Amino acid sequence: MDEARSAFPPLPLKDWEQTKNTLHLFLQIVGKVRLTLHTNAGQEREVPLRGLSVADFYRGVFSALAELGIEVRIRAVPYDVPFSTLPFEQDTARRAYDERYVERFWRILCQVDSILREFRGRFVGKSTPIQLYWHHLDLVLTRFCGKPAPEAGGNRVNREAYSHEVISFGFWAGDARVRETAFYSYTYPLPAGLYDQPLQPSGAFWDREGGYALLRYEQARRADDPRQAVLDFLESTYQTGARLAGWDLEALRLRPAD
Repeated sequence: MDEARSAFPPLPLKDWEQTKNTLHLFLQIVGKVRLTLHTNAGQEREVPLRGLSVADFYRGVFSALAELGIEVRIRAVPYDVPFSTLPFEQDTARRAYDERYVERFWRILCQVDSILREFRGRFVGKSTPIQLYWHHLDLVLTRFCGKPAPEAGGNRVNREAYSHEVISFGFWAGDARVRETAFYSYTYPLPAGLYDQPLQPSGAFWDREGGYALLRYEQARRADDPRQAVLDFLESTYQTGARLAGWDLEALRLRPAD
C-alpha cells in the first residue's frame, strides 16, 4: 500500500502554518472576485505567488483584471480569519510561501476531491458540488434530504445555508483550535444522541465542542488503505446522522442498475 500512501503526503500544520495563512488570504481575494465575476472570453493572465505580500497579490490580481478590461469591486478585507484583520491593500509585510507545502496541499485536495466524488455518487438526493470554500479553506460536500430545518441563528448567509436539514463532509488543513489536518462531518440540526454513536474507522471521534466528527488526516494516511479509511468515515457519519435525523435512507440510496 506504499503507492496508496504516497498519494497522501504528510502535511503537519506546524510545518506550514504561515504558508497556509498566506494561501488562505490569497484565496479569499480570488474567491471574492469569483463571487461577482463570470467570463468565458478565454483570456489568461498569471500572477506569481512566491515572495509576495497580500497587498502585492491583491494589486497583481486587479492589475491583471484591468488588462483584460474587467472592472470588479470586492469588500477588500479578510473574512473571519483570526490571524489577519488588515485590509488587503494595507497588508504589505512579506509573507511565507513554501511552494513544497502548497504543492502537497494541492495533491491532497485532488485525492480528496476524487474520494468525495465517489461518495457523492452513492446518493440520489440533492447535494452540492464539491467545492473549496475560501472562508475556512476547506473542501466540502453537503447532502440534503429536502426537509426544512429550524431557522438557524447568525447572519443571513448562515440562515440561508441551513434553511434545510443537511449533513456536510469536508477536509481542511487545521485551524487555531484544531491543530492538525483532518476530515470532518456534521449534521444540522443536531439529532439527539448523535455524539454517543460509534464511528468508523477506529480512532475517528466526535468533537463535542466543535460540533462535528473528526478523522485525523495522519491516521487516514497511515491506514493500510487510506482511501477506504476516508470512505468508511464518510459513510459512517452519514449513516449515523441520517438515521437519527429520520432521513429516508433507502429512498436516498443509489441502487445498482438491473
